[in-house]
Amino acid sequence: MLSVRRLRRIQLSPGVLFSLFTDGCPDVTWTSSHLRSSIRTSCLNSSNGLIPVSRFSYPSIHSPRCFSSMGDTVLVQARDPGKLSMEIETALDEHRFSDSWKLFERHMQMEGFPRKSLLSKLLTSFAETLDAPWLEKAYSLVEQAIVESKQTLMDKEPLIYLSLSLAKCGLPVPASTILRKLIEMEQYPPANAWSAILAHMSLRTPSGAYLAAELILEIGYLFQDGRVDPRKKSNAPLIAMKPDTTSLNIALAGCLLAGTTRKAEQLLEMMPRLGVRVNACLLITMAQIYSRNGRREELKKLQRHVDEAPGLTSTQFRQFYDCLLSCHLKFGDLEAASDMVLKMLQKAKKARNFISMAELPSAGDGNKLLSKGKVSQESLHQKESDREVSQERLNDREYTNRVVSYQDFCRDRNFLQLHAEAKQVLEALLAKLQVQVELISTEHGILQPTEKIYVKLVKAFLEAGKIKELAAFLINSEKEDSPASNDDSALVHVINSCITLGWLDQAHDLVDEMRMAGVRAPSSIYSSLLKAYCTADRARDAGALLREARRAGIQLDSTSYEALMESRVLEKDTQGALHLFKEMKDEKLARGGHPKFEMLVKGCEENREAGLMTKLLREIREGQSMDSGVHDWNNVIHFFSKKRLMGDAEKALKKMRSLGLTPNAATFHSMVTGYAAVGGKYIEVTELWGEMKSIASATTSLKFDQELLDSVLYTFVRGGFFARANEVVDAMEKEKMFIDKYKYRALFLKYHKTLYKGKAPKFQTESQEKKREAALAFKKWLGLG
Repeated sequence: MLSVRRLRRIQLSPGVLFSLFTDGCPDVTWTSSHLRSSIRTSCLNSSNGLIPVSRFSYPSIHSPRCFSSMGDTVLVQARDPGKLSMEIETALDEHRFSDSWKLFERHMQMEGFPRKSLLSKLLTSFAETLDAPWLEKAYSLVEQAIVESKQTLMDKEPLIYLSLSLAKCGLPVPASTILRKLIEMEQYPPANAWSAILAHMSLRTPSGAYLAAELILEIGYLFQDGRVDPRKKSNAPLIAMKPDTTSLNIALAGCLLAGTTRKAEQLLEMMPRLGVRVNACLLITMAQIYSRNGRREELKKLQRHVDEAPGLTSTQFRQFYDCLLSCHLKFGDLEAASDMVLKMLQKAKKARNFISMAELPSAGDGNKLLSKGKVSQESLHQKESDREVSQERLNDREYTNRVVSYQDFCRDRNFLQLHAEAKQVLEALLAKLQVQVELISTEHGILQPTEKIYVKLVKAFLEAGKIKELAAFLINSEKEDSPASNDDSALVHVINSCITLGWLDQAHDLVDEMRMAGVRAPSSIYSSLLKAYCTADRARDAGALLREARRAGIQLDSTSYEALMESRVLEKDTQGALHLFKEMKDEKLARGGHPKFEMLVKGCEENREAGLMTKLLREIREGQSMDSGVHDWNNVIHFFSKKRLMGDAEKALKKMRSLGLTPNAATFHSMVTGYAAVGGKYIEVTELWGEMKSIASATTSLKFDQELLDSVLYTFVRGGFFARANEVVDAMEKEKMFIDKYKYRALFLKYHKTLYKGKAPKFQTESQEKKREAALAFKKWLGLG
């Protein structure tokens, strides 16, 4: 047995000594913190880090339970760090992750972080599981290594692999943090690698899409205006990180799906400064962003490029013209929208005539032409069906559950597989955007308007009081579309909808326009409008409509006469009622009315699907009226803010208010970002913030969104207005909006690192005390307090 006297002559490292008293002797009465304190005190006078046992007092070791159970011949068995590392590696190879984690924790207690190769294996093994708890443990190791300045223990490839797994599991914050730390450490990840990470972030969550846009803005800032010289060999790793067309398209598509289109427009403004090439997919994505943000002039400029771009599919054309059409509606340009629909119908009619001519039976060479036409149609159908199947296969699960081993990951030196995976995820994002197209459809590759655009156009015409233009549009569209019967035309459905809504004057005006255009209205229209007049006690209008029907040769049904007679009786006009009864008897009208129309109206009232009429009624009752004036002034303010002409932007905002138009989130976002670009305009932003809160509390016209509040918060933090910054944070957290704390932590450390670091001064005013408290509260929220 070893004696205490011999043990005192042995020098042990602090880790081994700590293990000696904790692992070997479970009943030791000292706490581990007390023991560490004793070791740390004794280490102060030790030059080589080894501590003589006799230099500190230790608990009694005479208890038999402190000895090994193997023959009671060993006092304490200290574990060998090298052997512990081998056990960790073995546990990882055997996928015993719980055991490997316990062994790793013991190694951290004894010696701290293991060697680089073992740490990399631990990170990549946990990342391969695609299991959130193990991924979080791996990320906690990365955080701890960065805090303890042990970045040299982590190579770039394991961190990229871990970031990719975090993104696949819907953990965008740690995934993006690793990428940001790699850039800080100048271990630049290539674009092929980080674009795949951003793709999975954008596919999974809205916060991931927002972070993806922020990352590209941060990375792109390094390359703007030729800051990096590509001729220097030392810049090669940095050049490989430069954003490309695929990465930008991924971020833009993610922003569209998440609804953060103003952030996406910032990416578009950065593209020319990076020299990014625009392909067909990027053109369509740009069009969707311009449409959402109401940039109609930009969309018109883009139209020429879309028409001339090679290789665009019918689906992409449909997406672009859907954007252009919705933008016309947004600005209240009904003439442009209706002309666009009519031209679409004309082209579709010509295409149908051409197809029918190609399908006519003929002899000789004509059969060859026919066969070619049939083959082309069949191939077109096949391509469309294949595209639908491919879109169905591009779902989230296919990519998030795909496990790529770290060995295969390392073999791909140029990350070409990740680049291909990023393109596949991009197809999934674009497929989701294609589903959102509602105004235009395609048939055999031919663009055609849907009922949705008719509904929106009719609603806009009625709201604007343009009855004559509405009737002309519907009549012209019916000529091009060739309806099956006049009773089922779009104009008839619109008149019936007006009658159902009680808009009898508009319905009567449409009937007059229909008659003046030489189009015969069905008897059901006169009958239903006449009954509505009788119900509304408008006997004079009912009589005028009856005379019009007689002149037009329209035979009304018995229920119309009964309604007229009932109204005459109520007005005590018995002679008029008897005259109508005699007229009905002479005409030998059958009872029953128009059951088809009555069923249609009943179905609309019960909110069942009954075609165009039901959709129109739902749109009018539930849809919001578009204020085109707000969009016009928003474009003016955005133009001045973008050019940093804030004086002109302020004048435009003042004029907008004087016209009775209420600014919305887009208005304030343009103003705030303009002030931020100019710099130093913090008082102006504070005044805007007060106006925003006032409008939001008084009306529902202004709804705070993430992009607006994020821009306001950024300006307040940059200027040191922490009381206002805390208000914005509270508003965002109340609405459960995502906040990029990493960005604000970096911003705070850049501009306010030494702010309120020492003790509070003895003498300070109440205002100074409040400012200090607000700054410390914000600092604590960031995790820096």
